[in-house]
Amino acid sequence: MSVDSMFVHKMWNDNELSKMVDGGVHFPMLSDAGGRVGQVYGVYDQDAGVEMRGRFIIDPDGVVQGYEVLTPPVGRNINETLRQVQAFQLVRESKGTQATPSGWKPGKITLKPGPDLVGNVWKEWKTTMAFD
Repeated sequence: MSVDSMFVHKMWNDNELSKMVDGGVHFPMLSDAGGRVGQVYGVYDQDAGVEMRGRFIIDPDGVVQGYEVLTPPVGRNINETLRQVQAFQLVRESKGTQATPSGWKPGKITLKPGPDLVGNVWKEWKTTMAFD
């Protein structure tokens, strides 16, 4: 979502994104004309009429579970966003009986929250983390 119109989104997809991602983006791009949504999330710069790059992960209950705001010169990492969405989904599906350590990826070992984990996260992290 951005303050750009649907026409700008189409141009961006057709002339830029489709050259980076086969077939362009596979989801609808939304327009926040006037920046009303950006104002709610604190990313709209009213003086400049633009929004900073914000990424918000919102669960099915409408609760913001994660967010990141970057200034325009810094690019985002879609693979990290997808990893975080998968981690939030796993934690939600487990009803909090599993947690994901830093850098967790699907298929990797999770942590089991509880008193035994307190002060021992480093041990679990050391044995479960395999950097690619």
